[in-house]
Amino acid sequence: MQSFRTEIENPVIEKDILELERKINEFHNGKLDEEKFRSLRLARGVYGQRQQGVQMIRIKLPYGKVTSKQLHRIADVSDEYSTGRLHITTRQDLQIHYVDLNRTPELWSELEKDEVTLREACGNTVRNVTASETAGIDVDEPFDVSPYAHALFTYFLRNPISQEMGRKFKVSFSASDADTGLSYMHDLGFIAKIKNGIRGFKVMLGGGLGSQPRHADVLFEFLPSEKIIPLMDGVIRVFDRYGERKSRAKARMKFLLKDVGLEGFKSLLEEEQKAVPYKVFPIDASSYPEIKVATATVPPVEIEDKESYETWKSTNLVPQKQPGYVAIGIKVLLGDFYTDKARILADLVQNYAAGEIRLSLRQNILIPFVREEQVPFFYTELKKLGFVEAGYNKALDITACPGTDTCNLGIASSTGIAEELERIIKAEYPQYISNSDVVIKISGCMNACGQHNMANIGFQGMSIRTKDKLVAPALQVLLGGGNIGDGQGRFADKVVKVPSKRGPEALRLILNDFDANGNGRTYADYYLEKGEHYFYDFLKPLTDIDTLTPLDFIDWGTEKRYEKAIGIGECAGVVIDLIATLLLESKEKIEKAKESLDEGKWAASIYHSYSSMVNSAKALLTAEKTKVNTHASIIKDFDTKFVESGRIIVSGGFEALVLQLNKNEPTKEFATAYLQETSVFLQKVETFREKELAYV
Repeated sequence: MQSFRTEIENPVIEKDILELERKINEFHNGKLDEEKFRSLRLARGVYGQRQQGVQMIRIKLPYGKVTSKQLHRIADVSDEYSTGRLHITTRQDLQIHYVDLNRTPELWSELEKDEVTLREACGNTVRNVTASETAGIDVDEPFDVSPYAHALFTYFLRNPISQEMGRKFKVSFSASDADTGLSYMHDLGFIAKIKNGIRGFKVMLGGGLGSQPRHADVLFEFLPSEKIIPLMDGVIRVFDRYGERKSRAKARMKFLLKDVGLEGFKSLLEEEQKAVPYKVFPIDASSYPEIKVATATVPPVEIEDKESYETWKSTNLVPQKQPGYVAIGIKVLLGDFYTDKARILADLVQNYAAGEIRLSLRQNILIPFVREEQVPFFYTELKKLGFVEAGYNKALDITACPGTDTCNLGIASSTGIAEELERIIKAEYPQYISNSDVVIKISGCMNACGQHNMANIGFQGMSIRTKDKLVAPALQVLLGGGNIGDGQGRFADKVVKVPSKRGPEALRLILNDFDANGNGRTYADYYLEKGEHYFYDFLKPLTDIDTLTPLDFIDWGTEKRYEKAIGIGECAGVVIDLIATLLLESKEKIEKAKESLDEGKWAASIYHSYSSMVNSAKALLTAEKTKVNTHASIIKDFDTKFVESGRIIVSGGFEALVLQLNKNEPTKEFATAYLQETSVFLQKVETFREKELAYV
């Protein structure tokens, strides 16, 4: 590897970059353990891809703000070191792909020339601080949260208390009670408030998505702005000390809150106060850079397609609190755009707006400070770039993670199905192009980078296996999630799992039903009124896997036969563990058994319990590399390997326990007792698994 000399004047940044170069050399020369190297490079924004030998680089852009100069720099770097494609993430970062590991220090050095960092964009660190993309212009905001988000970002960047946490830590700021920063699903969420003339925030703690979503707790109804950084300092200290580290799947803040409770967490927080270096940390919002709007006169333009223009204006213009200005939303399909257009966009906003853009949580671009009289000119210029598709932040505007395109964890395509669903909405449901009520999101796996489990309509990439042991891509359909506002939200229910190629038909059924019966209600309220079983009933026919065709074994966006291939999820800090996944499914089955029991469906409850026990046994047998071809073999082999050997105590044997279902009538009494035994069995299996992992 050829060395290079940085031109960075800041010695701290230069040291960072040179250290990365040195560690890469040590890794290549066998002097640095792979796991240690992975941890270091992730904290420098260097992330492994699904494709071997190349890296994804995540560029950290606090609250999504990008100046024209920075956008030019990022475009130049992408052309030189990557492929020229820029990907907007759901955390307001930009990602570039297919980068040579050896060139990452030089790439980083180039970015820092315009104060763009990679530091702590990945890894077990404080990730990008996100905020409402309308911060600073929001008609409902009590004040601009941008200075506060920036101060917090600066305080924790390279802060030693947050460099080696058990897991990542995510923070958001919301401009108003609309909570467009989605505070309820963050480790810490701040919602702008003013009380008695004092600026401050409602503070939410311990939210998260992933396979087990958790709604954040209200930590403070109001906290003065000068106390938000000391608060987070203490929170990070508690998390770093008490957060899980061995079991990566349970290492997020939400699990710590679940274990100790909110009051318990407050007690731990109080114990840390002496160690927090600042009791108050005033943030001088007046020192934040002032907006300077260009004064250039635009040339006159003639709009040819006035109907398209009016449609675009109705969906893509965002009101601005500053008189005489509006913001323009650019709907970016899948969050992907290219450097040639990025440069032209950078020049456009520099010459005629405020010289900056904001990247949004929905993978879009917002141009603030456009003079109202210049909107026709901007439309004409953006049209040349293909940036005037109507539907900004509307139902048509589908969020999707990269999925199997580049991510190690992707199970099924998210981008391919997203494109198809957008095509269907345009062609068959044009009324949804302007519908801001229905939110659709897609993730390629359970980790929820596409935020599918907080959407009104969500899809999660999965797989299904036929009786002939053929594997096809699948989508779990989730319904009923949504942002209520002021720190309140709903997580979506898992309704059905369908083959991926039936995803479009699932969307049609859902939208047709809503059109026919919604009667003006929001989709979230409509779902809440109808309930999960209502939707399950009309979607159930799509779950039949006995009628699969050859096309069902080919995922969206590819012509190759589907092959499930899951690697190491670096940024999420976990390996997709089949055993953990199976045990999670066992828990879900128990929950279903409880639901059926509550509904008086004794037979259904009993079978859910049975399935849970067999699934749990399957998990441990899989860990021992024992074949799990049939339920019968699982039951017998579990007795042989675990019960008879005394490794797990099951009175009377596992077979006698689990096969009670076919020796008893499906009564309420039996269903209740069987469910209790199922829960006890799962606890024994989990305890055994935890002890096994402790010695790995």
